[in-house]
Amino acid sequence: MTVEVNDESGDGVDAPRLADLSRFMLERLRIHPLAELSVLAVDTATMSTLHEKWMDESGPTDVLSFPMDELRPGTDDRDPEPGLLGDVVLCPPVAREQAAKAGHSTDDELDLLCTHGILHLLGYDHADADEEKRMFGLQGELLGAWRQSREGSA
Repeated sequence: MTVEVNDESGDGVDAPRLADLSRFMLERLRIHPLAELSVLAVDTATMSTLHEKWMDESGPTDVLSFPMDELRPGTDDRDPEPGLLGDVVLCPPVAREQAAKAGHSTDDELDLLCTHGILHLLGYDHADADEEKRMFGLQGELLGAWRQSREGSA
């Protein structure tokens, strides 16, 4: 599984942490081991430009996802397929503000946003109540399992 994390934000993002989280998630979701994912951390000006260009909304946002191949998690009766998952773009300055309001660390917020972005790449959405319940439930389950795995290895 290839996960590339680049920090162009100037915020000193913990790239190895985000790469570990991403690999953990993709393995848990039974994504093909040859799948490729890119995670990019950008500053607010770059995120504002992307947000306006692709979502037609002004100002920065916390996370954007740009899917490439339509990869889906493997199931008991269907093996995963290899391919290029896509790009998750994170904005650490926005994450830092959200983390302060939520009362947790910026790293924890970036973990949540990266997880959220990857789920979007895999076709999950939260446009209606049922989709939101499913996506946010899986997001919480994956983050909880990842945090528990880190505690066990510390």
